[in-house]
Amino acid sequence: MSAAIALVDGNNFYAACEQSVDPSIVRQPVVVLSNNDGCIIARSPEARALGIKMGQPYFKVRHDLKRLGVTVRSSNYALYADMSQRLMRILEAYSEELEIYSIDEAFLKISRPSNHDLRPWARQLRESTYQSIGIPISIGLGTSKGQAKLANHLAKTVPDYAGIFDLSVVNDPDTWLNKVDVESVWGIGSKMARWCRIRGVNNARQLRDMSSSALHKKYGVVGIRLQHELRGHSCQPLVVLPLPKKETCVSRSFSHPITSLDELSKAISSYTVRASEKLRTQKQRAGTITIFTRTSPFIQSVYSKSATETLVMPSNDTSVLLQVALRLTRLIFKAHRPLIKAGVLMQNLHSTNHLQTNLLKEYDPKVLEKRERLMNTIDSLNHRYGNGTINWAACGLNQGWVMRREKLGSAATTRLTEIPIVYT
Repeated sequence: MSAAIALVDGNNFYAACEQSVDPSIVRQPVVVLSNNDGCIIARSPEARALGIKMGQPYFKVRHDLKRLGVTVRSSNYALYADMSQRLMRILEAYSEELEIYSIDEAFLKISRPSNHDLRPWARQLRESTYQSIGIPISIGLGTSKGQAKLANHLAKTVPDYAGIFDLSVVNDPDTWLNKVDVESVWGIGSKMARWCRIRGVNNARQLRDMSSSALHKKYGVVGIRLQHELRGHSCQPLVVLPLPKKETCVSRSFSHPITSLDELSKAISSYTVRASEKLRTQKQRAGTITIFTRTSPFIQSVYSKSATETLVMPSNDTSVLLQVALRLTRLIFKAHRPLIKAGVLMQNLHSTNHLQTNLLKEYDPKVLEKRERLMNTIDSLNHRYGNGTINWAACGLNQGWVMRREKLGSAATTRLTEIPIVYT
């Protein structure tokens, strides 16, 4: 029995999440804004039908959005992450192997039945997903990741196929490949697309059938692998176990420019706390910390500064990392500079399965074990009752610099106080 690769993609994921927790805006035009309510980064199909463009600055179109009756939401990353986890659990139950590709995409491996038709399976998956979490999905099927990605593109752009497209069972695959521009092929960037078009390769079918020698000469094994994937030869296996991260970064833009060391220290402290939580979730320790800040690139006196320190022993203990981060903050701060962004970068990451000690630093396994239990307890309480339930004094109480989210919607899946109450 042959196996198929499916790419499942959440349609308009951020907007769909907002609609899922707020039934009053289902089938209504909805847009989601970027950090600090800057630009439009997601649109519901109804908003797209009104001609609203991606990337438009909110301040330029806010009056038009109000006139058209469009619901505007600030980015709610806690909601999106939680809905993503729920989506992946559903997909895992419907697959033999699962590779989480992004927050709203995953590759699945599934065996084909005797008639090779997986469309009933795909329809059941779509129905189950929408019934469980209210997220519409598109499913592309093929014999390789490249084909699945291309089929997913067709599933979203060809209304007659109702969100499901299987390249392996259509009568004439070449007809459909001719409809896909070369820029829409997975792995094709703008430079490679331009190179292809100069040579008369304008769509997926022409890319699949072009001279392999010319493609190899220009793009090497990467280009050949891409072409073989389009031909249905699986060259990229599913990555079931995620690769360990090489870096972990937490950075944010401020709601307004800050000019004091105290405000910058509180911001860096908050980002360090979040980064250390991520390290513990990833079961990693950081060996090096870099912090950075900058002004707007559009002002006359642009300022950008970073500082790095290597730890004596790798750590994911928040108190240890905070001491280093605050020390580095004093090195990058410059008075009278209107800073608009800062961040913390954890580098040289090590697995928590082992710890490289240092002869110059005293090491007590019992103390380390107590600190690990403390950090895990804090993480558990914050996860159960919400971020900030237990916080660090260095982060401060008054965080006026926190990014602007004036249109924030419900977080009913991650916040107990926002669970809807039903009166009977």
